[in-house]
Amino acid sequence: MSFISPEYVLFTAVFFPVYFVLPHRFRWLWLLVASYFFYAYGHGQYLWIIVLTTAVDYIVSRLLSRTEDPRQRKLLLVVSITLNLGILFTFKYFNFFSQSLETVFTQFGFAYNVGAFTLALPIGISFYTFQSMAYTIDVYRRKLPAEKHAGIFATFVAFFPQLVAGPIERAPHMLPQYRRLVHFDETRAVEGLRRILWGFFKKVVIADRLAIYVNAVYNSPQEYSGFPLIIATFFFAFQIYCDFSAYTDIAIGTARIMGFDLMENFRQPYFSRSIREFWSRWHISLSTWFRDYLYIPLGGSRVAFPRYLLNLFIVFLVSGLWHGASWTFVIWGTLHGLYVVGEAWWEHRRQPARAQGSPDTGMIDSAAPAQDASEGAQSEPGSGSAPTPAASGIRRLLPLPQILITFAAVGVAWIFFRANSFSDATYILSHLFSFQHEGGLTDPFAVGLLGSHIEFLVSFGLIGLLLLVDALDAKIGLNNLFRLSPKGLRWAVYYGVVAAVIFSGLYGTGAQEFIYFQF
Repeated sequence: MSFISPEYVLFTAVFFPVYFVLPHRFRWLWLLVASYFFYAYGHGQYLWIIVLTTAVDYIVSRLLSRTEDPRQRKLLLVVSITLNLGILFTFKYFNFFSQSLETVFTQFGFAYNVGAFTLALPIGISFYTFQSMAYTIDVYRRKLPAEKHAGIFATFVAFFPQLVAGPIERAPHMLPQYRRLVHFDETRAVEGLRRILWGFFKKVVIADRLAIYVNAVYNSPQEYSGFPLIIATFFFAFQIYCDFSAYTDIAIGTARIMGFDLMENFRQPYFSRSIREFWSRWHISLSTWFRDYLYIPLGGSRVAFPRYLLNLFIVFLVSGLWHGASWTFVIWGTLHGLYVVGEAWWEHRRQPARAQGSPDTGMIDSAAPAQDASEGAQSEPGSGSAPTPAASGIRRLLPLPQILITFAAVGVAWIFFRANSFSDATYILSHLFSFQHEGGLTDPFAVGLLGSHIEFLVSFGLIGLLLLVDALDAKIGLNNLFRLSPKGLRWAVYYGVVAAVIFSGLYGTGAQEFIYFQF
């Protein structure tokens, strides 16, 4: 069931009243039934995978809590990881690796007769598999006790707001919330609905509008060169951000109404000054998952510097493969790995003693941008060193080149993420700055693909609005901003956004499925 559908509106209209009327001790059951129904609606044939994953990890974790023998504990952990990754490999990666092996065998003249599986990819499998697997690993590491209540654990794995596309939650954060007694709270409900509304706006008004142009160019890239390719890539950077963060907004808002707090998954990623900072702001739940369950077990930054660089690269290579069973995703992950390794190498040359950092932060920096050393420093009274307004303005502009360079590097990688094939991606890269065949700036953009010059300008205007809201959120916080705003202004904004979603949102043939549903 898609968040952007009448069915979801009806689903929540039934779910929330029953949820708050039920006694607290029965809410988990209603939430579990609703979560299974949410997933089974349109994807019922794969509900058994969630049930199997839940059952095995529950049993394994209970056995881990009763077992002290190190070898038995390792064996139990291997059982859980093998099952989770085995299911993921079968449905998502078998055909990719099989076809790759067939290509290699054919090159050397050997026969390869392994057929492909005709299995559809279960929606959200990478998300709930990683969430359940992390729980078992945490129990193995004795970071939390095994959950005794099978129903609560099943609800944790299948929690419908974040089941299909995250955030990938952690058991120590979520499991206690299922036992927390929560009554309906108007303030919390308003915050949740506001977050849901903003998610709807980002999805149906911004992301799906940008998708019209992106799909037209990227589905037939050989018909374009120069500006159309640049604009399509630029639009896709914001399409995927709005699309994915919109799902997160709706998930967080829905959970907020129920009294659950989900982790933030995005923090203004396109304001990042480096690729490492980008990954502390983009898909935070995944990047921190890889930090805790892959990067640190590999040795993190507590190893020789060459090995540290290799650890960084492996994490981003695996991250690319996590996103999709295609060489374009592998290359996308490889590019980000090379970016981060290059940054780490450069830092090592400049500051060898500080290059590696602590084992917990060597890969992922704090999501807050590093403050310029000159900002916020207070001068001694009478020192005469207080910055002038002009100097302050210059300092504010200093991060801009870093932000633009980071955005350009991320944009180049997005080409491989979005391209339908490796050959399409290489064509786009090689023709980005080929302008000799251009027939005018506006003709291929506005009239040919978006229908009108106004629609083309509206797309840029919406991107500007998005960046403005992100800037305000980073500076003040949107909840704080709404609390401080006059009631009339708040309701004017609400009505305006609702009107935009209803009358300017794209539905029917113009609607696009959430991009991260395929992962």
